[in-house]
Amino acid sequence: MRRRLRAGELGSASVIVALVVIWAVFESLDTSFLSPRNLSNLSVDIVGTGLIAVGVVFVLLVGEIDLSVASVSALAAALFAAGNVHYGIPEVPAVLLALAAAAAVGAVQGFLVARVGVPSFVVTLAGLLGWNGLTLYIFGGQGSIILDDEGLVVTLTHYYFHDVAVAYGLAALGTAAYFLLSYRTARRRRAIGALPVQGSREIVLRTLALAAVSFAAAWTLNQFLGLPLALLIFLAFLVCLDLLLRRTTYGRRIFALGGSVEPARRAGIAVVSVRVSVFMISSTMAAIGGLFLASRITSASETASSGNLLMQAIAAAVIGGTSLFGGRGRTWSALLGILVIQSIASGMALLGIPVAVQLMITGVVLLAAVIIDTLARRTMHAHGLA
Repeated sequence: MRRRLRAGELGSASVIVALVVIWAVFESLDTSFLSPRNLSNLSVDIVGTGLIAVGVVFVLLVGEIDLSVASVSALAAALFAAGNVHYGIPEVPAVLLALAAAAAVGAVQGFLVARVGVPSFVVTLAGLLGWNGLTLYIFGGQGSIILDDEGLVVTLTHYYFHDVAVAYGLAALGTAAYFLLSYRTARRRRAIGALPVQGSREIVLRTLALAAVSFAAAWTLNQFLGLPLALLIFLAFLVCLDLLLRRTTYGRRIFALGGSVEPARRAGIAVVSVRVSVFMISSTMAAIGGLFLASRITSASETASSGNLLMQAIAAAVIGGTSLFGGRGRTWSALLGILVIQSIASGMALLGIPVAVQLMITGVVLLAAVIIDTLARRTMHAHGLA
């Protein structure tokens, strides 16, 4: 750990420390902050924006930016709501329509960036304005469309597994899967002989730490309503996309492209296809996040693409540890980052502090994360690691 810190490989340690400090401060100011009710609500509140932030991670990994995610999320919610409520399209086809439209948006924006060569900042800024305008056109001045309280989409954020065995079982399953995967990876690396290997002691300690956090979270959630379905879906997305990034050829191509484009091209990587695909993933995840945000308030609103959502999604990815320079980050960065942001929002809401102050503090946290990322990258360059 000391060696990695000296080399600038901070990982998620600084974010976890910051999160612990934030929770400790707010709990000392209001003892209801760490109550089961508030933490359960927090676990659902992070899902919509967190899913959008996961998509942003993919774009940042290749050294690009997507400023249209908030507008795409609102557009997807509007398409679903208008199709389901106004035109009577069943929920599942309406959801698929919204996701397909978002994927098409990502494909168009990715093509303009990767093939035409327009900077991603310009393309997605135009997308931010254009898709927001299309969303307003779909609403037609209505302001919002109320969703069916008993529908599938609303159920996503309002259903809880009341059986305590579900939360504890998930904690046990996740811990066991992590241990087995770490053990298998270490054994394969040891067989190769030329790669750094986690020792058995480190694997056991990490597994015990994960078990402690997982079972503590399960116990807390079971003290209120149980495991939220929304949180379960969010964790499933994080695990699957993390495996996609770290365990597949496609994921390695994304990291290679984020490191340097020309060497990746010379290595035979289809640079255009990979860059287009990450924009498609970003837009699709934005659409999924938009549906969860609409589910949370049981309506689709033309104000859903507010600047705060864009800021929070990008800030969550960066604060969680994804580099703005590309080539470094994980899907779990989105979880850590959105936990920091939403914890600040939740704590300030309990204390009655204005939203303006919350935005200022979040801005300071984001700036600190970027400064740390810049210094870490400089240190890694000095050690020949970047």
